[in-house]
Amino acid sequence: MHAPAKLNLILSVGPPNPPEDAHPGWHPICTWMAPIDLADDLELARAEEASTHTIEWATGAPRPTPIDWPTETDLAVRAHRALEAHVGMPLPVRMHLRKRIPVGGGLGGGSSDAAAMLLALRDLYQLDLDDAALAAIGATLGADVAFFCRGKREPSQAIVEGLGERVERVSGVGGRVVLVIPPWPCATPAVYRAFDAVIAEADRRRRIEWEVEAQSRETRGEHRGREPLPHRVRPDLVRSRLEACGSRVDGTKLFNDLWPAACAVEPRLADLATSLRRVTREDAHLTGSGSCLFIATSKPEKTLEQCLRVVAPIEGAAAIICALN
Repeated sequence: MHAPAKLNLILSVGPPNPPEDAHPGWHPICTWMAPIDLADDLELARAEEASTHTIEWATGAPRPTPIDWPTETDLAVRAHRALEAHVGMPLPVRMHLRKRIPVGGGLGGGSSDAAAMLLALRDLYQLDLDDAALAAIGATLGADVAFFCRGKREPSQAIVEGLGERVERVSGVGGRVVLVIPPWPCATPAVYRAFDAVIAEADRRRRIEWEVEAQSRETRGEHRGREPLPHRVRPDLVRSRLEACGSRVDGTKLFNDLWPAACAVEPRLADLATSLRRVTREDAHLTGSGSCLFIATSKPEKTLEQCLRVVAPIEGAAAIICALN
């Protein structure tokens, strides 16, 4: 079973939920998400007794790294255990996962593997569970898992909201992008911690600027004006940008609220994006919490050639062309 990677073509992120919320500290999002043709492969067969799980890099993977995490912590294996717990019985299998999606790149590889495991187990054991039930189980593992739970069909582009549980499939756009894969990963928790600091500082600055202007207005006998709103998730903007793209992805309409935070955690990202912009004359966009960047371009072969010149001196970096699905 294919487990495709995804791009966050647009990602709007809200402030963390308050302590009294059911999910304190979690960040609501609204994102335009698109699967791409870079994918892991999951093979599953029924086992007689105990399960076995094998994970390795596929030949030709763009950025293989040591598989140094315990197998039981892999999201595909955790999905297996979660489904066993849900149905209340063992579901022994022989799993062979061949990975191509880089780790720590913001491409959703682990979440896609988890969804593939849930879908494959349902088919293998003929479990009476619909996609929504699998997505609910997947939501306990990661915010992106529900997006990949699409039954017999490949996942399609979608607007994903809330904590990742609300998935609205959209017709989406076509096109190809150049995916730039740095050799350094970004840790998602660190990026979100930096994001909290970034938006708090931005809110503080806006408040100060408004106070200064409001006092000036009062001195002139004018109304103080409307107080600035704190940073918030912006679903209307995400939808309007998607609509503005039409049938082909338009890099000028894309954004990612996590970009400043990712650069704070990994400053080399900003330098890389600047170098790519200088050579390609196109903006490089962050997917997820990073570290992978992508360039939406009408000339992917030429752009790839230019990107390869930029990443050539960076040991372990790669660049490839990917199609939006």
